[in-house]
Amino acid sequence: MNSSESSVKVFSEPPLDLAAEIVREGIANRKVVLIVGNCSVDYSGRASSRLEPGDRLIIIKEDGSVLVHRPKGYEPVNWQPPPCLFETHLEGGFLVVRAIRRRPRESLRIEFSRLYMLSVMGLTDSGEFSLYASEEDMRRAILIQPSIVEEGLKLITYEKKVEPGFIDLYGVDKDGRMVVIEIKRKTAGKDAALQLARYVESVKKTVNRRVRGILVAPRLAKGVQRTLISLGLDFKPLDPKRCAEILKKVETKRLIEFL
Repeated sequence: MNSSESSVKVFSEPPLDLAAEIVREGIANRKVVLIVGNCSVDYSGRASSRLEPGDRLIIIKEDGSVLVHRPKGYEPVNWQPPPCLFETHLEGGFLVVRAIRRRPRESLRIEFSRLYMLSVMGLTDSGEFSLYASEEDMRRAILIQPSIVEEGLKLITYEKKVEPGFIDLYGVDKDGRMVVIEIKRKTAGKDAALQLARYVESVKKTVNRRVRGILVAPRLAKGVQRTLISLGLDFKPLDPKRCAEILKKVETKRLIEFL
């Protein structure tokens, strides 16, 4: 057992009665509690489930969320989002940790027969998280919110097959002109402009209306703006970070609706 005054305390194979006190105190003090042991898990709420005994990794975070991990896989097999109320006690020779949510009403009961390791941690994390999107993510964000390219844009399809290759996005602008969009995640060079020009010329052969080409990228390489003007193409600056934020909002909304 290591019971130093550091912000991280680790206990190796603690007795269950001692573990109950440590877990209870850690949760009360809003610490991160990490438990490795043999346990079963019962969930009741919107549905019900039973996870038979096995060696698991349990994380109780300071916000009251709980994650139950198996030895394999990155996703938890059971979890409770915050905030949770906790009950910790001994029952019939087992250590029971129960996480309860009031709205919606649901509970997660974790019953330990043995603990291999227990850690209580006072962690500090003030680092800013920066999420940057791939070209695929940028395309998804534009499909969700076309106005980030320009107002009135209506998208018809993506990965449209044309003779020179595949158009990233294809649609109609507010004036009824067909729009061909080429997306680049990083600084767009002359090759991107020429590629877009080939796509536009290919589409012009198949439609009986005006066709625009828009190159979407965070920025242009030196001299590319002049190339675009000479080819009659447009440029719309778009930061991948903004696309990532749009996708994150959509995923958060879906999670809230699910919960």
